Amino acid sequence: MILAGPRGAGKYTLALMLAQAVNCLNRAESDGLPDFCAECSNCVRIGEAADLEARVCEAVAAREEMRESDKRETRILIQTHPDVLIIPPDPPQLLIKLGQVRQVIHSAYYRPPGEARRAFTIFTSGAFMKEAANSLLKVLEEPPEYTSLILLAENPQELLPTIRSRAVVHRLGALPSAELEALLARRRPELKAKERALAARLAEGAVGRALSLDLEKWLASRQDALVILKTALGDPDYSQLFRATESYRAGAEGQEKTVNLLRALGSLIEDLLLAGAGTPHLVRNVDLSTELERMAEGLSLDWIEGAARALVQVEQGMRRNLLRSLSLDAMAVSLERAGA
Repeated sequence: MILAGPRGAGKYTLALMLAQAVNCLNRAESDGLPDFCAECSNCVRIGEAADLEARVCEAVAAREEMRESDKRETRILIQTHPDVLIIPPDPPQLLIKLGQVRQVIHSAYYRPPGEARRAFTIFTSGAFMKEAANSLLKVLEEPPEYTSLILLAENPQELLPTIRSRAVVHRLGALPSAELEALLARRRPELKAKERALAARLAEGAVGRALSLDLEKWLASRQDALVILKTALGDPDYSQLFRATESYRAGAEGQEKTVNLLRALGSLIEDLLLAGAGTPHLVRNVDLSTELERMAEGLSLDWIEGAARALVQVEQGMRRNLLRSLSLDAMAVSLERAGA
């Protein structure tokens, strides 16, 4: 099964709930459908994987404590229940790797469920290394009798056609901004009305993203993204650019900052396209609507497309461990030349 939907739409939460519903020891029904109790040993242990980021950090820290030779051969796996195996992208490249898929094959074929009715394997990303994706085809062509495989993907098209053709695709739709604002009013009362409106738009209909969005961190990343755009659009203050990108260096903290920056930059580029197309009411950064309309004046579709391509190149460069600050500076300068 492929669960498709935007980041934060609830794909991972739903996958865990499916595993709990199938394997609950006190299964009941809710509206005619099987439900889970969230209290039995199976439900509790599967639920311990809900904070995926924390579990991945623990696994990465454990790997760092290993000898160098063992560290190179060890892949990140999450398993809070013996019959539920969770495969996150392996850092630092943040790709599903061959060693992880080999472990999936071993578990699926050679270890029947011990404490669960049915085993589950959950891939939390659709970003596979080529060898890993090809190896996964064996499991999909000859599916094991007692194991369900769930692949989570923001865009199913990033998966191989041979993978998509062997799986059922379920899409999680986006919620209207008004519904997200109402939810935020109940769940995050500390946010002001304008902050709720901004968070709801930035979430793009994804409940999880709206509830977990760190608005202060987002605004800081967006400020640096604006510096890059303004440098590219003919207001070149290279000293300000270099100060903004200097902090995007190596290490886990620098990687997280760069991911946040690229997401903020991507949202601004999309908003420039919407503003330039005469649909400013659709922009996500609603607090910058006027400024974005002004920035979009005279921009060609080719320039916006080039900016989007440059953004993808920086993202690909991160996977190859290129120097982040230099990649961001180069992107800003290349866009400035393209607009000249």
